[in-house]
Amino acid sequence: MAESWVNYAERIGSDLHLELSGPGSRRAALIGALRDAVRSGRLAPGTRLPPYRSLAADLGVARNTVADAYAELVAEGWLTARQGSGTRVAERARPLHPAVPPKAPAPPSPEPPSSAPPPRARAAHRSRPTLHDLRQGTPDASAFPRSAWLASYRRALHQAPNEVFGPGDPAGRPELRAALATYLARARGVRTEPNRIVVCSGFAHALRLLFNSGNGGGGRRGQILRGPLAVEAYGLPFHRELLAAEGVRTVPLPLDEHGARVDRLSRERAVLLTPAHQFPTGGPLHPERRAAVVDWARARGAVVLEDDYDGEFRYDRKPVGALQSLDPERVILIGSVSKSLSPAVRLGWMVLPERYVGDVLAAKGEREAWASVLDQLALADLIVSGAYDRHVRRMRQRYRGRRDRLVAALAERAPHVEVSGVAAGLHAVLRLPPGTERPAVGAAVRQGVALDGLADFRHPDTDMPAHDGLVVGYATPPEHAYGAALEALCGALVPGGPSRW
Repeated sequence: MAESWVNYAERIGSDLHLELSGPGSRRAALIGALRDAVRSGRLAPGTRLPPYRSLAADLGVARNTVADAYAELVAEGWLTARQGSGTRVAERARPLHPAVPPKAPAPPSPEPPSSAPPPRARAAHRSRPTLHDLRQGTPDASAFPRSAWLASYRRALHQAPNEVFGPGDPAGRPELRAALATYLARARGVRTEPNRIVVCSGFAHALRLLFNSGNGGGGRRGQILRGPLAVEAYGLPFHRELLAAEGVRTVPLPLDEHGARVDRLSRERAVLLTPAHQFPTGGPLHPERRAAVVDWARARGAVVLEDDYDGEFRYDRKPVGALQSLDPERVILIGSVSKSLSPAVRLGWMVLPERYVGDVLAAKGEREAWASVLDQLALADLIVSGAYDRHVRRMRQRYRGRRDRLVAALAERAPHVEVSGVAAGLHAVLRLPPGTERPAVGAAVRQGVALDGLADFRHPDTDMPAHDGLVVGYATPPEHAYGAALEALCGALVPGGPSRW
């Protein structure tokens, strides 16, 4: 595979999302993009920028282009450059017109949360004992940054004011919301302010808050968002089940090589997308469709839910910025640390349009539904200290190496299998001949390999043609066990082997 820009990013301090567009030279485009990022507040005063070589590699431009752009912006007062300190955003370069004006959130409602029944658990085969876990959805548990997390937890605990140990804020600790606003602006191109961010315990919790119908009693308000909700024809059945439990009808959108067919949107009130990396088939939503879905939301008075589930992990292409940046008033971005750190750290976030903040805080209800305040402070410290960036870059390199080993092993042992969706994320899709998916899953089970068939993710109501395939997660096994897992997988896929194709 081609050399990845990630190799260069591994040596720098932080990721930086910039899009170079418009007429003129690359130098002029870079200067304009940096000015806009500072002016809008995406790059806060004091933020350290990547070195020349790193940013040049990220953007595919010459190193001198970056050096010249930095020099001009230093001369104009946007940036500062000091020996040993690198290039930073000037302290006086405050945004003139913030992208999203701050506004105090509404106070939380005292009503208790409902007790809606939990959605059905994953398929039974997911709980079977297995020798090799190649299911999608979880990172390498052995790679959790224990030392960095412990250091951040200790610093956070030592520095925490006394108020931390009393009743908290349903929006989440201000330290974490401020850290997330800066990080998401820098790394994902998000346009927001801390008071537009509400901390939750993950994506499923966010969906429950947004669509909870109050069926469990407790006197809660009605749903913040209502169906019908358009979803991608392939996606997590768990999410569909959760929504169905709240009485939300989901309408599937077909997929093609450019992502979801958003031209098929009609009278739905909202749409749920994975625009940076379609789950599970892979690939970003085409730029024209990104613009089209925002135009649809504006025209219909609808909203786009953006599931940014693995935006940090990209390998053979430049990062795709958040769809939210196109219209912060029409897109709700939802993210978490379940892929970047661990699903055991029950922390996520919603970046909300201003009109939804008060209702979401009211929907959170009593404090039992809030995320741990001490974990929030530890995550804030992890981000501000740079340890989160370093961990993400380290894991990006590790997962890229695993992805490459998977592709190489299949090319050698099972060349009849087409591998797709591998430019980003933590899983690959193995395309199979028609009628062979179920036998292949069975063969994998006999080899002690747990994985998913592509059909498990298909919406039952879609008219999109079905494709046979396997969804293989390459992140879960610990490093020492990955080689044996690949060997077992290839043994299941070799023609004439356990699959009996």
